[in-house]
Amino acid sequence: MIKKQYISFFILCIVLLSWSCEDVIEVQTPSEAPRLIVDALIRVDTTQTTNLVRVKVSETNNFFGTVPPADLQQITMSNLDNPGGDEQVLLEESPGSGIYSKLFPTDQLVNDRWFLQIDFEDEFYVANARFQPSVPFDSVVQGDQTLFNEDDTEIILSYTDFPDREDYYLFDFDNNNFFASEDTFYRGQSFSFSYFYDDNLQTGDELEISILGINEDFYNYMNLLIDQSNEAASPFVTPSVTVRGNIINATEIDNDSIFNNLNNSNNFALGYFAIAQEFKTTITIED
Repeated sequence: MIKKQYISFFILCIVLLSWSCEDVIEVQTPSEAPRLIVDALIRVDTTQTTNLVRVKVSETNNFFGTVPPADLQQITMSNLDNPGGDEQVLLEESPGSGIYSKLFPTDQLVNDRWFLQIDFEDEFYVANARFQPSVPFDSVVQGDQTLFNEDDTEIILSYTDFPDREDYYLFDFDNNNFFASEDTFYRGQSFSFSYFYDDNLQTGDELEISILGINEDFYNYMNLLIDQSNEAASPFVTPSVTVRGNIINATEIDNDSIFNNLNNSNNFALGYFAIAQEFKTTITIED
């Protein structure tokens, strides 16, 4: 026979477990002052006489919140190789979109250096960039191998690196999947590699895949993002870690007594300003 004191003990345990299930657990999430996020990767199609430059600007929010667009005072691009030229003002495509654009002559984007300035809440953020060339794909085909599980989808890319030039590439595999590569071990040669999607793609899904030319600094920036997130990462969304790009807060720089923002080094925008030649293709997922 089970003694009454043991029955009482079991009942007490059940009551305590019931109470514990109703406890509210407060999770401390990372928080900091809102920071600008700037998607200023300018993709240039050199087969066109003009290219639409589009820059998307938003702000960081709390850990679980949405990312709101930023309402800028002004955003401009200036030609550093034609200092007498007018600043080109980018206009918001629709109210509240946070996307600013303007049509630029392709030859100027390719041949000249450009200076980006973003005016926001009486402060201004700046960066400069020069066009980086790329190479076209030789082929993009679907493979039949898997990496970690049977739902992986393999895409095999082939391209021929340009000889006698140090090249860095950024691959955009759609849906914020990025990968960076350098040509150190295949300079001037044809090269192939496989990229595996674990997004459980379906038959008939269409993917747009791009190869873009980037410089060494942008290559290092992208690899740092990818390494710290342990996965392919977009440089233009709120990251789990704060990685500094090339867009600085220059509000207090006067070029007379203050030449940099080292005393305000934590005040910068997330993201990157780059001008890249882009070659892209689409592929439809098969069985």
